[in-house]
Amino acid sequence: MDRITKAHIDEFRQEQSLPDNDIALTFEHFVNYCVLSDHYDDEFSVLDLHTGGGQDLTIDGIAVVVNGTLVTSTDEAAALLALNGFLDVQFMFMQAKTSSGFNGEEIAAFGDGVLEFFETEPEAPMSDDIIEAREIMGWIYDHSSRFRHGRPSCELFYVSTGKWVGDAHLSTKMRRAERRLNETNLFGKVEYRALGAAEIQASWIRSKNASSVEFTFANKATLPEIGGVSESYVGVLPLGEFLKIISDPDTGSIRKHIFEDNVRDFQGDNPVNNEMAASLATTAGADRFAVLNNGVTLVARSLKNTANKFIASDYQIVNGCQTSHVLYNGRNSLPDSLGVPFKVIATNDDEVINAITTATNRQTQVTDEDLFALSEFQKRLEAFMQAFEEKYRLHYERRSRQYSTQNVEKVRIINKTIALRAFAAMFADEPRRAANYYSELKPLVGTRIFNSDHKIEPYYTAAFAYYKLEFFFRNGQIPVSYKPARYHLLAAARLIAGGSSMPALTANQMEKYAKKINEVLWDDKKSIDLFRKACDAVDIALDGTELTRDAVKVQSFTDSLLQAAR
Repeated sequence: MDRITKAHIDEFRQEQSLPDNDIALTFEHFVNYCVLSDHYDDEFSVLDLHTGGGQDLTIDGIAVVVNGTLVTSTDEAAALLALNGFLDVQFMFMQAKTSSGFNGEEIAAFGDGVLEFFETEPEAPMSDDIIEAREIMGWIYDHSSRFRHGRPSCELFYVSTGKWVGDAHLSTKMRRAERRLNETNLFGKVEYRALGAAEIQASWIRSKNASSVEFTFANKATLPEIGGVSESYVGVLPLGEFLKIISDPDTGSIRKHIFEDNVRDFQGDNPVNNEMAASLATTAGADRFAVLNNGVTLVARSLKNTANKFIASDYQIVNGCQTSHVLYNGRNSLPDSLGVPFKVIATNDDEVINAITTATNRQTQVTDEDLFALSEFQKRLEAFMQAFEEKYRLHYERRSRQYSTQNVEKVRIINKTIALRAFAAMFADEPRRAANYYSELKPLVGTRIFNSDHKIEPYYTAAFAYYKLEFFFRNGQIPVSYKPARYHLLAAARLIAGGSSMPALTANQMEKYAKKINEVLWDDKKSIDLFRKACDAVDIALDGTELTRDAVKVQSFTDSLLQAAR
């Protein structure tokens, strides 16, 4: 392994808090992370991708991305189908080899393994991780009538530490695997790629950079000087230039993360979006789009321009998520010259960004719950987590990829989804919903969760408990077989460390209660003992049955667990 690749892997291992005793395993995680990062912009756990380790069909990593979101269970996929009304699916498979060459037999075996993965009646033995991934795959094809943009794509990545030179013999084996997968008629696109040290190094470097895009904005007017805004423009952007902003130049997929500050995800086939798509399909509707649509607002933390050429970095679409997705979905039938009403604003002031987001989204039917993500409570939580000394510090990610360019441990990054799930599991006695029914937690925002009257301390405690448990999983101190019950482990840990008599979340006594749990979590020995006791509570609740995703879905398991932990 060359020195540069090794240095990148060492940096990755430290960021991910992985042990340093198995270079082959670390390289598998590294490859999985780099490959998915090129296609997916949100934070994710490398443990959720890893499948290597015996009976793995020669597959070291699997990523299933549904409607732009990485899914790890059929429930998550079902929630996305319910939200969007359709399925748009990518399957990605990774194989990682620390050897400096490319082996033809291994390349062929990898293709065979992926083909076996999609077999209706597979013959090869499979690990639990492969079986769980196949359950998601099976659910997806059971709902194939809801494929919106064609059949799923299937991409294979064989990665070595050597140099890929396009060897004809090896390329033939890859093309043969592509043909066999295409013959299943399961996919809209199949691509098998080989990556060497240079390619995987470039992927790692890309993962560290904030989003940047160059576009031409000719039909514009400069807005007057505004406090907190360095520059701003309004005008009409041709669709061809707009697509550069919202889609990835390498994969062509929509950049999911740039809509993080847009309050709501794409709402799919709702009446408004269907009406917009139908209007665009007519000549008159397309011609009038620039005057009929409210348009799109882009906020960039860095903006450079020379005449009509603009380069925006670290940017978000704060208004226009629905418009952007409808235009993206219709891109193949719409002219590049179609005019998109467009506003671009450059500012580093969070208050200004929040004000712009709130004001622009108030023009449409957005609830106070949607806008709570921009509230003062969220900013206080971010500051609170940063206020601890380094050993106990967490990084609250209010904006997608907020810490991508900073040298911080990835497991210490807590995004809004993790914070919501961890708190719901640990302090609202909702581990079942946190684990399997996340969409049911969203209506609780602003009342039972992220209530502005709540004390801030338990939110940190729940997030730190999540971080600590994830750390133990990664280092083998808690068996990964307990991962289906990770949120139940948080609920049990709170009862064991803090006691069953919990103060009200708004009471001053809650600060003391949370601090009592923190003192256990901050001590390495006490915290590992705590989670091992929580594992014992899970075992008692299971009463001899196998721990699976389905086992933790039933309310009776949660009730038994909470009783065992008291």
